[in-house]
Parts: sequence; structure tokens; C-alpha cells
Amino acid sequence: MNNFLYVVSYLSFLLLLGVLFRSKIKIFQNLFIPSSVIGGFVGLLLNPNIFPIWKNIINIEWYSYLKVIPGILIIPIIVSIPLGLNITKGIKKDSINMGLILFIVTFFQLCIGYFVNYIYVTFFNGNIYKTFGAELNAGFAGGHGTAGMIGRSVKELNVDYWMLAQGIATTIATVGLILGIIFGIYLINIGCRNGVTEKLKDPSAISEELKKGYEKNINKQDTFGRETMLTTSIDTLAYHCSIVFTVCGISIGLINFFKINKIPIFSKLSAWSLGMILMFFIWNIMKKLDLEWSIDSKVKSKLTGMFTEYAIVAAIATIPIVTIFKYIVPILLILILGFFGTWKIIFILSKRYFKNNYYYERGLALLGTSTGVFLTGLLLLRICDPKLETPVLRDYTLGFSLTALLGPILIGLCITLSFQYNTGICIILMGILFLIGIIIIEYFNRKMSRE
Repeated sequence: MNNFLYVVSYLSFLLLLGVLFRSKIKIFQNLFIPSSVIGGFVGLLLNPNIFPIWKNIINIEWYSYLKVIPGILIIPIIVSIPLGLNITKGIKKDSINMGLILFIVTFFQLCIGYFVNYIYVTFFNGNIYKTFGAELNAGFAGGHGTAGMIGRSVKELNVDYWMLAQGIATTIATVGLILGIIFGIYLINIGCRNGVTEKLKDPSAISEELKKGYEKNINKQDTFGRETMLTTSIDTLAYHCSIVFTVCGISIGLINFFKINKIPIFSKLSAWSLGMILMFFIWNIMKKLDLEWSIDSKVKSKLTGMFTEYAIVAAIATIPIVTIFKYIVPILLILILGFFGTWKIIFILSKRYFKNNYYYERGLALLGTSTGVFLTGLLLLRICDPKLETPVLRDYTLGFSLTALLGPILIGLCITLSFQYNTGICIILMGILFLIGIIIIEYFNRKMSRE
């Protein structure tokens, strides 16, 4: 119990260091590097497994706990997705288009990941573990939390390289997040000079508050969310948290029951995937019982946002650097092909389907979330649309909701298929889905243009 408190305290300390460095160091401000990423790198530099100089100061046992935290926190992060979700409200053509583009990028990233695996093993006689490939999409589009899901999914296959898989996914997530922000800011500057951005005309107009990551003016500070519960009964955040963790507990209990009794198909499910399915049913039951008022999506997002911050710090702090360097060639290949392929696909499709409709802002938001997390896309959007006056945020949020439900399932499916069969089946399946996605978005827009 004491170890749990020590580890959470240590992670909190690293997060606070990240906030401090972000608020004081100009390069972090200008590059918009998140505090959790900064704190994670501080934790990596203090890792006694890598730098023995810290062994007498920092308990090495803490890092054995840190490495499993991303895989644990990914369960409530993913399980909570359906709670409070109303994707049918206000959904429009542009929202569907943004969702379809994200799906197409997901298929592309998974296809490229396994293609690199196939090429590296077949033609270069490279030595790499069987399930390598899903790390690109998990790291880029999923982020550090989903990198923990990679580790958990591989661990459930009873193989010993789960820590390596999680480390590689975390490395890709970190590079994708930082590169996505830096490249996104570069594109914003280019767009401003060429007059492509609709709202931001001068890059120097970016506020200092956005750079530093905090707002001093109390009147301008955003609200946390609706107080759906009264403290005479239960705190609103505790209420949301109790629902999420109850479903997580039921899911883990059912998975253990399925495995003990060796029930076909169900025993192969992961805790997060079953939990997400259960949350769908529970949320729909809540709506039928007219309990929809008790859930605020903003409060839920703050809860999962907190889990994500801690998952990022823990994931980066425990990256197995020495082992990862053995796989530097396929990692570099997957990063280069994945990043620039993602960028080209997003901006080609954005320009085609959002012509004269904030295509540049939409492309930046999609690039941010496809190489980092949802908040990375929101960050890039807020830089080029400071007052969020365009309809892009609404369409982006709804479009993201469509893919957030199926993305983790596709990653888990690919890991299972590549382990039980081979990478070829994943390349073919994702390649076919990529082409189907292109056909669907083209057909959808032609049909809409005729109506």
C-alpha cells in the first residue's frame, strides 16, 4: 500500500516538474510540449535502471510499478469512451467526412506498420517480434495510453516481450506527439504566409497563455463541468469515477471467469474491449431510465484526462532505451513512412472534401490527433482558430467520437491475427479496409452533392 502511495506521489512530482519547466523554459513554450511529456523525460533521466547514479536516491522498485501503470490506466480510459456519448446529436456531413478520414488514416497506419515488419523480416532477415506493427497506430493515433494497451494486449498472449512492445509504442507515441506539434506549428506558419488560414493571419498573435499552458485571469478561466450531483450525497467527480471503475471491475471479473472456465471466444477478449461493450449497454440503460442528466461529458473527459497525464509520465519514464536501440531501423522506417504518409493522406483528402470550408484548419486538427492525441489536434486548431469561431471543433469532436470507439478494437484484432497467423493477413485486411474507406468517402460525398 505504501509503495502505491510512493509511486503516485513520485508521478505527481514529475508532473509538477513538467508544469514548472513548461512555464519557465521558452523552447518548451514555443514548441507547445505538454507538461506530462516533459515530466516523463525527467523521470527517464532519473531512472536508476538506465542511470545507476540514482540508485541510492530513488527506489528502483518504484520503476517496476511504473511500467505497469499505462496498461492499467488504459482500461478506465477506453471503458469510459461510450459514457455520455451522443454521436447522433448534431452530426452532419462534415463530421462524417472527418470521421471517415480518421478511419482511413487508421487503416493506413496499421497497414504500414505490418508492411515494415514484413519487409524487414523477409528481405533484410531482421529479428523482430511477431506482433510488431500495431505500435504505429497505437502510438500515433492512440497516444501513450493506448501504448499501454499494446503492452497489456501482448501480455495477455502470454509472451515475454510485452514490455518491449509497450516501450516501442511509447517511443512512437512520444515522437509522434512532439513531431506532430512541431510540424503542425510549421504548417500553421506556412499557411499564414500563404493566406490559407482563415482566422489566424499573424503567427506572432498566438497568446502567451497558450504558450505557457495556464490562464492567470480568473474571469477567463474555463469551467470544469456541470455539477450534476449535490455534495450532500456524492461529489460529481466521484460519481463519474465510480461508474467507470465499477464497469472496469465487472469487466475484469468476467474476463477471469471466462478464462477459468475456458469459454470460447469470450476468454480471448481483453478487459478494456469487454468493458467498453458493457459501458455501451449501461449508458443506454441510463438513457432509458432518464438518467442522462447525471452524466457530464466534460467532467468525464477531465477524469480520463487525468488518467492520461499519469499514463504518459509513467510510459515515458520507463521506456527501455537500451533494448529499443536494437530495433532502431524498423522503428525509424515506421516513423518516417507513417508520419509523412499520414500527413499527405490527411491534407489530400481535406483539400478534396473540405474545399472552401476551412480545409487547412480541419487538416491540422486531424494531423494532430493522428500523430498525438485528441488534445494535440485541439491545440493546433486553437492556435490557428484562437476563438474557436469556425465549425471545425464541432465536426472534429463528432468525427473523433466515431473512430474512438473502433480504433482500439482494430489494434487488438491486428495483434491477435499477427500472433496467431502472420503479418501478411493484417497487411491485406488493412489494405482492403483502406481502399474501402476511400471508396465510401468518395461515394458519400458524390451522393451528398447530388441531394
